[in-house]
Amino acid sequence: MTSHGQPTRTQPERHLSDRVGWLRAAVLGANDGILSTSSIILGVVAGGASHGAVMIAGVAALAAGAMSMAAGEYVSVSSQSDTEAADLARERAELKAEPDVELAELAAIYRKRGLDAPTAMTVAKQLTARNALAAHASDELGFSSSTQARPVQAALASAASFTVGAAAPLLITLLAQPGSLPWLVPAASLAFLAGLGLVAAQLGGAPIWRATLRVTFWGALAMGVTAVIGRLAGVAV
Repeated sequence: MTSHGQPTRTQPERHLSDRVGWLRAAVLGANDGILSTSSIILGVVAGGASHGAVMIAGVAALAAGAMSMAAGEYVSVSSQSDTEAADLARERAELKAEPDVELAELAAIYRKRGLDAPTAMTVAKQLTARNALAAHASDELGFSSSTQARPVQAALASAASFTVGAAAPLLITLLAQPGSLPWLVPAASLAFLAGLGLVAAQLGGAPIWRATLRVTFWGALAMGVTAVIGRLAGVAV
């Protein structure tokens, strides 16, 4: 309790949405690492390749996939960052050219959220006096620190998580007997995917079983299709 009798929190409040930026990149990278590498391994195995050729294909998949994820995330998130910067520059120019119009626009936003007109205008004036651009960025454009575009962070998170994910089926392939690969790689990979879905659901506060079943279903489908294609290609060759 405060000196005025108001309750206070003993711990700072934290929201799961603060994790959305890095969590999305990390889950996507790890999921793609497990799935693409195990699928390539299964396709090559189904095609009748030697154990050495399977390992080469797996290592190549890890290296290429990690670089592809990093480059793709960097380019994608950089485009988002460029769009955000352009929107902020436009808003900054509008605030300089028509401050009264922008103030009325901000007040209208607060009225739509339920404030009466005098209160909305008071809030708009106070936030404008404090930091007009920040107020418009948050309440008009919808920008926030939790969803801010960070290209380098997204690229590194995706590459690292892809590498960790891809290493799992690759390690199984290295240690297992060649004859066991057709069933051991998919079984282990589905277990890895299920574990990834569980962890991601817990971190994001989502229903655990739904996330786990979703990732394992699509993983099994992808590996099955790749194995069939590999088998057909091996027969054709």
